[in-house]
Amino acid sequence: MKCFRHMRILLLGFWVSTIPIAGIAAENSDDACIKCHSQISPGQVSDWRASKHSGEDVGCVECHGDKHMEAKNYKLAILPDEKVCSECHEDQFNQFIKGKHNLGWSSMMAMPVTHLEPDELIEGGRGCGGCHNMGVKTEAQKEAQLKLGYRYQNNSCDECHTRHAFSKKEALNPRACQQCHMGFDHPQWEMWSSSKHGTRTLVKEVGDLPEGAVAPKCQTCHMPDGTHNNHTAWGFLGVRLPFPEDPQWKQDRITILKALGVLNPETGKPTALLETVKKLKLARLTQESWQVQRDKMIKICAQCHSKTYALKQLEMGDEMIRKSDRLMAQAIEIVASLYQDGIIVKPETYPFNYPNLLFFMRTGGGNLNKLSHIDQILLKMYLKHRMRTFQGFFHINPDYAYWYGWAAMVEDLGKIQETAKLMRATHVKSK
Repeated sequence: MKCFRHMRILLLGFWVSTIPIAGIAAENSDDACIKCHSQISPGQVSDWRASKHSGEDVGCVECHGDKHMEAKNYKLAILPDEKVCSECHEDQFNQFIKGKHNLGWSSMMAMPVTHLEPDELIEGGRGCGGCHNMGVKTEAQKEAQLKLGYRYQNNSCDECHTRHAFSKKEALNPRACQQCHMGFDHPQWEMWSSSKHGTRTLVKEVGDLPEGAVAPKCQTCHMPDGTHNNHTAWGFLGVRLPFPEDPQWKQDRITILKALGVLNPETGKPTALLETVKKLKLARLTQESWQVQRDKMIKICAQCHSKTYALKQLEMGDEMIRKSDRLMAQAIEIVASLYQDGIIVKPETYPFNYPNLLFFMRTGGGNLNKLSHIDQILLKMYLKHRMRTFQGFFHINPDYAYWYGWAAMVEDLGKIQETAKLMRATHVKSK
């Protein structure tokens, strides 16, 4: 129930400030909350009454405190964070803080482009912030949100266990993952739901599979046995250290890390951003840490398939990353040469005179921050099509791996090659 008054923050400050709650707060604070909110936000009350919290007599006060008993003092209602949940759910909290979901907010804030985007899309809970709300925030981060007027983005648990029902069954349904794991740069929902794994799960839901038939869902592979600690071998960006023995792949990966700002494109040495990558676990930085996650996945796959088959499939996915990196590095080098030759003017927000893949599709801020058309193609090649190539392969989706991924990367590289020729020819003529 813990977030019982969460939505009051959005409502009471506007049109409920005249409702007298004190008069109905007689013998029981929870009764007062329910009487008022049954009129103001009945959906919250219905969810709480259907929750396990309600059956265990966990009411409004346990999570929100008893300071707010009048509409005019709605800001005194506590918006509980994950630590409040941990008082009863200690194991789940301890798992969560070690997992990738706990790094959502911090990783978003570490992205340089984040601070160039509208606050409403970031800290206001839409756009990137709508999903990257995940993660225990510092007091300073909470205060910053309060100054912007955002009081409702305070907890990660209710991203999967929606307030106020906080249903375990809901969080175990793959649709609970859909809101965040879909779309432009990480369409895992689309990949999984149209894969053989996904179709079997959806078919099983309507009773069209025999009793006992296996139907893997998101949680089966990524949160086995209900664990809240989730990581993958390659990580979100599909990069890792140490460098491979293959000299071409090593060079390609160095090129990509330069375009991510992790390596200085002039010296090849690590930048300060590498420390952020380490802290946020955005990539596996040792062979051992990568192998731990790979072994976990092989064990999960082997619950249905032979270990040999699972290992081969994952190795094929690794090979697709290698081949994708070859295309990506070629594209980066072409665009980088346009920077070096002065044909593209470096945006003032870029740390180096080199293409930067972490500024996403940024186009605003006047001419000094406007990205060229060829930069836009490069960013889409990395964030959209490279992602779909390797993620589609690992999620066993033929169409995403090929048409929406690999084939699109090949097309992007062709566009970049032709556009670069045109830019050079035009640049020479203008002198």
